[in-house]
Amino acid sequence: MIAKETNLQGCFILEPQVFEDARGYFLESFNQKKFCELIGDQVNFVQDNESLSSKGVLRGLHFQKGQYAQAKLVRVIKGAVMDVVVDVRPDSTTFGQTLSIELSEHNKKQLFIPRGFAHGFIVLTDQAIFSYKCDNYYNKASEGGIIYNDKNLNIDWKLSPETFIISEKDKILPNFDSIEL
Repeated sequence: MIAKETNLQGCFILEPQVFEDARGYFLESFNQKKFCELIGDQVNFVQDNESLSSKGVLRGLHFQKGQYAQAKLVRVIKGAVMDVVVDVRPDSTTFGQTLSIELSEHNKKQLFIPRGFAHGFIVLTDQAIFSYKCDNYYNKASEGGIIYNDKNLNIDWKLSPETFIISEKDKILPNFDSIEL
């Protein structure tokens, strides 16, 4: 596995070594020791989550605040998504900056997102199975979020907004300038 640091402080794109032959493929999707060496930090994941979504489903931008902040390691098992993160760490040199990356079953890339980031994705294919590890347990009272179409963030979701399928909760999230950290 190789790790490439992104333009956002602490975010890494991870690319596994894939072994393919006539039978299919094999890859090591996670190895705690190698992962921590690659990112230069000790992260202990405690929860795995998975979602199935249809084309146009936009989930996010979500984060957990305070003692319930979560680092995540995200990947796509089936299909493709445009994955987006926003640095919401006020003391970070990349505060307010975004990163977008296509994650798919074909490129098999993963994205490590440290604590202090909002995260979201939109499904680009007919369906996508999205999987992620978290280093902290979910706490409803610590939820935070940013509206997907914040004008200052200017995120390109790669699909026409008329095709978006968004939860009622995500439609009323605040702008980046109004979030409570």
